[in-house]
Amino acid sequence: MKKIVSVVGSQARILYADAEGRATIAEAFNQAIKSGEISAPVVLGRDHHDVSGTDSPYRETSNIYDGSKFTADMAIHNVIGDSFRGATWVSIHNGGGVGWGEVINGGFGMVLDGTAEASNRLKSMLFFDVNNGIARRSWARNKEAMFAIKREMERTPSLHINLPNLVEDHIVEPLFKTKTQKIKH
Repeated sequence: MKKIVSVVGSQARILYADAEGRATIAEAFNQAIKSGEISAPVVLGRDHHDVSGTDSPYRETSNIYDGSKFTADMAIHNVIGDSFRGATWVSIHNGGGVGWGEVINGGFGMVLDGTAEASNRLKSMLFFDVNNGIARRSWARNKEAMFAIKREMERTPSLHINLPNLVEDHIVEPLFKTKTQKIKH
């Protein structure tokens, strides 16, 4: 009997790569178009479900621990930043598989046509697109994001991200206790 493995959508739909990996892959597409190996322009796109494209407190941004996972700042910052860095188009939309009103998504499309201009745009935009979300999660005290953004700053000396100043919970927690909680202790 053959084992059936369920897959939602195409297995090629989601690319798990860091900013450097994405730019390398995109540049390979751009060079293949330039050389004629690919005969027409290619569109890279992202709708949501990525490091910086979605504010979804029960899925993509569930790993933001400072209480700000219910804001819609990251997707908005992302599409504005992507638009200035070379995206062909950007979009703000809602839903994203978790329900209308439960998420704000920021997406992009970028046309690669084999030109030097496309090469410059893809490097700038993809670098920002990924690292914007990592920085946002870092500011929200996500340990893995803090590790990743520090690694990217070492790899890219021109990248400067303000890192959060962490305070041990036992120092902060008493500041947020209610009057009733203080009386009981």
